[in-house]
Amino acid sequence: QVELVESGGGSVQAGGSLRLSCEVSGYTFSGGCMGWFRQAPRQFREGVATIDIDGATTYADSVKGRFTISKDKDKNILYLQMNNLKPEDTAMYYCGADPYKSARATMMDYPIRFSYAGRGTEVTVSS
Repeated sequence: QVELVESGGGSVQAGGSLRLSCEVSGYTFSGGCMGWFRQAPRQFREGVATIDIDGATTYADSVKGRFTISKDKDKNILYLQMNNLKPEDTAMYYCGADPYKSARATMMDYPIRFSYAGRGTEVTVSS
């Protein structure tokens, strides 16, 4: 059974940083991509960042230069380092995995879709 569990969310002031983690079990990242997406109230799911098996990354324009996605293959953990947070980054953040689609193709979906996703961790950024 595939399980993705996010952690690391919280409340910060604008300009602050958070590091999200996604612990993955029952799933081997051997193809396709993994990534992060977010959903704010009354908004569609928006892709934030994706990474493929070779480490190639894709970012939403709104987070480029501020967020960094990475993976610890040995520990099977996906990370999202978020710096210089803005109030518009406030949302529920989810991690996802898809064994079939590339990182780039996944980011092109709107709303974004993954075959597997966690339950999310909440991020609130105050001005």
